[in-house]
Amino acid sequence: MLSPELDVSSALARQGITRRQLAKFCGAMLATLALPDRYLAQVVQAVGKAKKPVLVWLQFQDCTGCSESMLRSSNPDVAEAVLDLLSWEYHEVIMPGAGKAANSVLDRVVNEDKGKYLAVVEGAIPTGEGFCNIGGHSAMEIADKVCRNAAATIAVGACAFDGGLVRAAPNPTGALGVQEALPGVKVMNMAGCPHNPANTAAALVHFLTFNDLPALDQYNRPLFAYGRIIHDQCERRAHYDAGRFVVDWGDEGHRKGWCLYKMGCKGPAATFNCPVVGWNDHTSWPIRAGHGCIGCASPRFWDHMSPFYDRIPSVPGFGVEVTAGEIGLGLVGATIAGVTAHGLIKMIKPAPPPPPVRETDGLTVNQEVQQPRKEN
Repeated sequence: MLSPELDVSSALARQGITRRQLAKFCGAMLATLALPDRYLAQVVQAVGKAKKPVLVWLQFQDCTGCSESMLRSSNPDVAEAVLDLLSWEYHEVIMPGAGKAANSVLDRVVNEDKGKYLAVVEGAIPTGEGFCNIGGHSAMEIADKVCRNAAATIAVGACAFDGGLVRAAPNPTGALGVQEALPGVKVMNMAGCPHNPANTAAALVHFLTFNDLPALDQYNRPLFAYGRIIHDQCERRAHYDAGRFVVDWGDEGHRKGWCLYKMGCKGPAATFNCPVVGWNDHTSWPIRAGHGCIGCASPRFWDHMSPFYDRIPSVPGFGVEVTAGEIGLGLVGATIAGVTAHGLIKMIKPAPPPPPVRETDGLTVNQEVQQPRKEN
């Protein structure tokens, strides 16, 4: 591990990464952040001169999918870019240390770099007694100590965002997302199942450049990634407007790439930049691959977006003259404005919290939902 006292340019040079490669990486991050090209020189300069910030990555009730998504990404290449931009001190999946040696690293960071390091949390935090103990300490104790002393906390994936699959009914462990389990902590949510590593890398570059998190929506998700309805960005939208729909898996429409709305696609009610950023080196994303969106970046999607193959309510008057914002207004009560040049998107009207989910046997799951952020 390179010393965090090095600036990023020096650290990259030691790894044989040129300034030209750094500029190319920053350009890709600029596009993801929806920043205009004129910011490129500023971003390259800021990232190059920035001291390598210390980062710790915590894992609780998770499947390790978000770690795998980040570490297996090659566009941007985490090994060449993100890992060299940060002093990655603690991450159970990749660190060689274990037991007391690993715990001592985490303790050292919290004590010596208080208020300076970044904390990343993967997985839900159980509130029930006896679940997810690490080194004799509960997940809640560890998260509280680490996140409250961090400069900022990044919750990656649906489980860290709002409990995800672990919190779905009947939620036996009392699982919560980071922002609900630790009220008052500065949190940015990289929602999704898993999170998109390009978005997370872009958010880290924004922090290195501006020493702050990017603009967030009412769910503390960065607006550059979650500010537009998927339906408005989808390459199958023209088929929707023309009334060409897949009605059965494998039918002619499915083979021709027609709209998946009738197969349960949640694109008109979900926000994410999957169509723009894509997955697997930008080669594809779920709808392009032939599967409808399940709204994995939406609040409590396991409960509120299922059954995944049931069609969302039909709204009369759909057509080329109707925007997905109007569709969303009828479906989920939300109207979303477009992206500005600086990525500072404004929500015209905050989306209301989804309805509480109740168990059929009369028991209720934890129903707290973060309230929309008040406008300044």
